[in-house]
Amino acid sequence: MSSPGTERDPHGPRTLAGEMKNRTGLNPARCYQCGKCSAGCPMAEETALRPHDVMRLVNTGQRERLLDDESIWLCLTCETCSARCPNGCDPARTIDALREMAMAEDPGSVPRRIGAFHRSFLDQIRLTGRSFELGLVAEYKLRTGALFQDVTAVPGMVARGKLGFIPHPIEGVEDVRRIFAACSAARQEKA
Repeated sequence: MSSPGTERDPHGPRTLAGEMKNRTGLNPARCYQCGKCSAGCPMAEETALRPHDVMRLVNTGQRERLLDDESIWLCLTCETCSARCPNGCDPARTIDALREMAMAEDPGSVPRRIGAFHRSFLDQIRLTGRSFELGLVAEYKLRTGALFQDVTAVPGMVARGKLGFIPHPIEGVEDVRRIFAACSAARQEKA
């Protein structure tokens, strides 16, 4: 029998749940698997792991399973799961922390097509200060090599005005570019 104060905390800093608690300030053990987070998740049908699955795997210490699964990269970070949680578990923050952990362990861990989408999206924001859908789609298709996938949807989208041909930059686009430059400089300084 251990003396008072020496019991091993099942969610101590050496466990995945403990690491999550340190990173996010939230206790993942509060999740009682009600499933409300997953019921509202717009990506639930697209992912192998839904938000409540992520929370369960954090609590059971299945680090490799979580970091190797594409589900953490498909999360939209819409925070619907966090808003629906009756215990304030914040699955969206947990998923963000898992992404950070995956990137720290292996910067190449982002699946190729997801990384291509993020880079393409950010390039459009840097260029115009907002999302330019046609530019985003074109750049994404070039990065992934899936040039003709979904091409049959283009005429209908153009006819309904969903794809503009000319980007319309915002007035403060130079400010947006300065933010990107500062982030790039900070990243290089850190490396």
